[in-house]
Amino acid sequence: MNDFAGFNDIPPTTLADVLGREQVMDIGIRPLWPSARRVAGPAFTVRCPPGDNLMLHAAIHRAEPGSVIVVEAGDVDHAVAGGNVCAVAQRRGIAAFVVDGAIRDLAEVREMGFPVFARGVIPFPGAKKAVVPLGGQVRCGGVVVNAGDVVVADEEGVVVTPHDRQEQVLRAARAKLAKEADESLDAWEAAHRSRIDAILAENGYQD
Repeated sequence: MNDFAGFNDIPPTTLADVLGREQVMDIGIRPLWPSARRVAGPAFTVRCPPGDNLMLHAAIHRAEPGSVIVVEAGDVDHAVAGGNVCAVAQRRGIAAFVVDGAIRDLAEVREMGFPVFARGVIPFPGAKKAVVPLGGQVRCGGVVVNAGDVVVADEEGVVVTPHDRQEQVLRAARAKLAKEADESLDAWEAAHRSRIDAILAENGYQD
C-alpha cells in the first residue's frame, strides 16, 4: 500500500494518539514560518555530518516528487540549505524539508511558501565535502526514520509512521477521527468528567 495522500487528512495529533510518543519528533523540530500547510509523504532520508551539507544538496536532484526530505544534520552551527536549494526542491515537487538542524535564507523560503520544519536558522553555510549514502536510516527529532516511512507535519508537530504499519495506522486514525466527529461536545464532556472523577476517586482525592 502506498496511499500517502490519505495521510493529508490525518492531523499529527491523531497519529500521535495512534502511534505513541516514540514516533513523534521533539518540539525543537517546528515550522520555521507561520501557517506552513500540512504535508504528508514518504521520507527520503539524508545524513549530513557536522559542518557539511553536500548530501542534502545531492538529494534535491534525486528525491521523487511528493517526498519529504528528512535530514539528520550533524549540528546547528551550519545551515544545510538556503533559498536556492529550497526553490529547486519546490520546483521538483518535493513536499517539504524536515531537518534536525538549521537552514538559512528564511525570508526567501517563507516568501516562496516552501514548508521547512527544523531547529532554527543560522546564516553560515556548511561545506560540501562529505559523501554519505542516501536513503539510509536517520534519527531526526529523536525519531528513527527509514526511507519510505510516512512523514506528516504541520504546526502541531511532526509524526512518522513506519512504512510497514502504514495501512494499519491509516485505518486506525480514520476510525478515531470518525468516532470523534460523531461525538458532541456535551457527550465528550460527560464522558471526560466521569473518567477524570473516577481516576481522582481511585487515588483518594476529595473536593
